[in-house]
Amino acid sequence: MPAAVAAVFHDGMPSPDRLAAFAALSLLLIVVPGPSVLFVVGRALAHGRRAALTTVAGNTLGAYVLVVAVALGIGALVERSVLVFTALKLAGAAYLVFLGAKAWRQRGSLRSAVAESGPPRGGLRTLGEGFAVGVANPKTMVFFAAVLPQFVDRSRGHVPAQMLLLGLVFNAIALVCDGVWGLAASSARDWFARSPRRLSAVGGAGGLTMIGLGVTVALTGRGD
Repeated sequence: MPAAVAAVFHDGMPSPDRLAAFAALSLLLIVVPGPSVLFVVGRALAHGRRAALTTVAGNTLGAYVLVVAVALGIGALVERSVLVFTALKLAGAAYLVFLGAKAWRQRGSLRSAVAESGPPRGGLRTLGEGFAVGVANPKTMVFFAAVLPQFVDRSRGHVPAQMLLLGLVFNAIALVCDGVWGLAASSARDWFARSPRRLSAVGGAGGLTMIGLGVTVALTGRGD
């Protein structure tokens, strides 16, 4: 049995050259700031480093759910159906605007939040917010639906397993890159925290960033 499992793992995976090519393409796409980066930066500016990194983790988990959906064939439905695409897009956009408005309203309370000590609070909630944004991003699903199949070696079989591996590579790269953006933004927030006025301004900027991102997502078409 172990030998059979090893054989499936070896034969059912993309070739190393395809895996490397996909990793390179993923890196090129991820390093350019997109919706997930802007969302993480907004959370970092509004709530700090821990919230930013937790948001990155949640967003990555949500994106990988999209990978699983594509591997199981659901991504093709979103790619073909304007109705499903629009519904997911508007749901994600509305959630971003909601979070942005909430951050804007709470911008004046950031100083006391920064000054608090003790164990972190709201980690699961922040993780859930990041997950919801990641899983409700129709553009990500369309990207996976369009790109993953191109790097699958069908002669090796186990196509869903190959897609899951490629998606894992993409999300691992995204986790690192988005984490760097979050750390950089939260470091800038530490400087703003020295002044109540600056901290309030950066909290408002984070909220406006998320609102603007939500509006952008709502107005973005399928691109086909």
